[in-house]
Amino acid sequence: MKLKIDIEKRQGDFSLKVKTELSGERVGIFGASGSGKSTLIHLISGLTKPDNGRIELDGDCLFDSTKGIDLSPEKRRIAIVFQQATLFPHLSVKSNLLYGYKRCKPSERRIDLEAVMKALNLEHLVERGVNKLSGGEKQRVALGRAVLANPRLLVMDEPLSALDDSLRYQIIPYLRSVSEEFGIPCLFISHSLTEMRLMTEQVMVIKQGQLDQITTPNKLARANMALSPHGYLNLLRLSNPSVREGLHHYPWGDQELIISDGRKDGASLFELSSRDIILFKNHPEAISARNLLECNVMELFDADGRKGVVLESDGKTLVAEIVRAAAEELGINPGTTVFAAIKASAFRKLG
Repeated sequence: MKLKIDIEKRQGDFSLKVKTELSGERVGIFGASGSGKSTLIHLISGLTKPDNGRIELDGDCLFDSTKGIDLSPEKRRIAIVFQQATLFPHLSVKSNLLYGYKRCKPSERRIDLEAVMKALNLEHLVERGVNKLSGGEKQRVALGRAVLANPRLLVMDEPLSALDDSLRYQIIPYLRSVSEEFGIPCLFISHSLTEMRLMTEQVMVIKQGQLDQITTPNKLARANMALSPHGYLNLLRLSNPSVREGLHHYPWGDQELIISDGRKDGASLFELSSRDIILFKNHPEAISARNLLECNVMELFDADGRKGVVLESDGKTLVAEIVRAAAEELGINPGTTVFAAIKASAFRKLG
């Protein structure tokens, strides 16, 4: 996907002005509520008309105020998955899925129903009414309907915000898989840094209707470490634990991580706050934390007066957070060895 945007739009007291060029298969649009994220994608998709400017997708002009070009939404072939599933209540799951497909030109139909149902695990739901679906099932059907419209671009506008955590992180693998499996580039809109890191490769940050920066999800998470109430969140996908004395022992490189909350089979996604990692210069004689890892310091970075410490242990990486004075007192610099202590209860299972 190559997207060129140079547009302005005023709505009451709010003004949006964005000029940029984006390329990639999974691009995020990140910002606080009210920053202009949804307004921007409505302008791109044709649901709202810019006051002036130009929008170009893969070399095709979608809007140009000087030339009088303003393609209708159906001609732009941009599918949107909204916060709410917005399914047709009088139609079955199958009829909802096929709604956009039937309105797609036969020459543009490269994705079929069976492939989408298999990718989204919907085969057992096709004859069911949508009012008998759970929140996660509804969102998967809405995603399938968008994919079956065979779009050139898939826009996801806060698609997980209406779901609780347990459902949210069950849906994310489906969101990623449809983009990858069917080769559809996507714009993913969210105010969640965790969602950005799991879903995107690069991020456009919007603040008060203006483009603030284009960066990577990891750099954005590092920059926001000191501002977040949870610091930098390490994301760990772990599997195949052994369970001993009520604790889950997950393989992690040549070591293991001991975690209170886990499951016996399958993979689990965990988050670990940078503030829950305690660093020691020397091996402590005794400690209550179940995890004690010998680590090499790979890098230090600044974040609003605090220090992020990038740790490497047996090829695995974690980010810890300390105040600047602690880094100086402990003599922590790239190349030094430290011991990282982590409580078994510090890991939060996401899905």
